Amino acid sequence: MSSDNPAPKAPHTDLTKAPPTPQFPPSPSSDRTAVGPTTGERALLWAGFPVLGAVVLWLLSRAADWVASLPWAPLQGPFKLISSVPEPQVSIGAAVAGILLGLAIAFFAESEYVTAVIDPEQALLTVDHVSRTVPRPATAAVFKDGKCLVVLGHDTTELARVRGDFDTERFAAAFERHGYPWRPDGDPYAADFRRWVTAQPDLPAAAHALLKARAHALKKDHKKDAEQLRTELAALGIVVREGKDKAQHWRRVGAASDGTEGTGA
Repeated sequence: MSSDNPAPKAPHTDLTKAPPTPQFPPSPSSDRTAVGPTTGERALLWAGFPVLGAVVLWLLSRAADWVASLPWAPLQGPFKLISSVPEPQVSIGAAVAGILLGLAIAFFAESEYVTAVIDPEQALLTVDHVSRTVPRPATAAVFKDGKCLVVLGHDTTELARVRGDFDTERFAAAFERHGYPWRPDGDPYAADFRRWVTAQPDLPAAAHALLKARAHALKKDHKKDAEQLRTELAALGIVVREGKDKAQHWRRVGAASDGTEGTGA
């Protein structure tokens, strides 16, 4: 028996088209790496230095009588003063002073640690309570230069140079995990640096003035002034660094003597 109403047709499905991919909002904290000193390293720092300071100063207080009896020994006045203090005041005072000295050293050492928070979009670098943010797309190279962590841009300018204590292997692994171009062989433009001397003809007068002022700041150990002058030199297209002898070396932005592309992605 036939029916005048045809059977309903199944909806047509185009198998050549993939189903739409569900879009999830990015989670800023799920793909982020924090790197810096470990909890154990910090515990050793804050506990070790106070204990060491207390022991050292206590031993010095024990030797005060003997040192004060030596006419050729330096600091006779302080040692005679210490030897005149009775026990247990001298031992307690030496231990307390050593603990305070150790805490002061630990506080200074803590400020020298470099820390970083790295994700696929940017890296936040911090040392001595000063932070610098470096965008990932602008980064062409990351490497260690002496005690400095350096980030270069695609035109070879320095996006960041932070000086301090950091574990090279941990930092390299963190940067590489998020796709940053870590350079284990160091600065790709190291060969382009030249030592600065007064009145070099291939530097403008403004650069010479800034380099001269920066040499004075380095000699006086004025770190903030030296960093400010580095920024002003960068505005002139000059990258500068210094060695252990504080002698300054410079190169121009865009130099690439080894053939490395300065404008690559």
